[in-house]
Amino acid sequence: MSFFTTPLIGSFFVAAALFAPMPAAYQVSLATWEPGVGDRVVVDTKENEGYLIHTDGRYVRFPVITGQRRRVYYIGRSYNAATPAWDWVVQSQDIKGDRITFGPSGRFLRLYKDGEEHTAYGFHEHAAEDVMFDRESRFQSMGCVIVRSSMMDILEETYLLNTDAGVPVFTRYGIEDAVRIAFPRDDANVL
Repeated sequence: MSFFTTPLIGSFFVAAALFAPMPAAYQVSLATWEPGVGDRVVVDTKENEGYLIHTDGRYVRFPVITGQRRRVYYIGRSYNAATPAWDWVVQSQDIKGDRITFGPSGRFLRLYKDGEEHTAYGFHEHAAEDVMFDRESRFQSMGCVIVRSSMMDILEETYLLNTDAGVPVFTRYGIEDAVRIAFPRDDANVL
């Protein structure tokens, strides 16, 4: 099976190629990854996978936990906890006191919508990350994107390198939707 006939990998190659001008998209090891200026994040809420992408096409893939696909009652509100499919920008970092929900460090990278609107969504760790990531279903959050502590270190460093412009984040249900919605093209043969 070739690189382009593997549906998820082939779709991601196309998605990564559209995110920035680059010679070629290719996956690299998380162990060798160095955050850079202009990095962006794509979160596929269908497969619960995240992609951190350099402007030159290199990317790392990492597991995420996204919102439960049901109505919840949380922090005084009733809402559908599925992580929304939106275009966001990480524009601030908070340290939360709840070290269960937000993990041992309490770090929370807040997502903003429409350039200004501060939301309740963001990236964070969780105290029970080992248990949560070992479960068959990774639809467990109240809408935020939960990452492992080691990935949060990388995302935090990425944010600190990009505080002027923020870090673009695209959440979509499936990589194909990320390509079509976030980066529409006239070329019908993009996928």
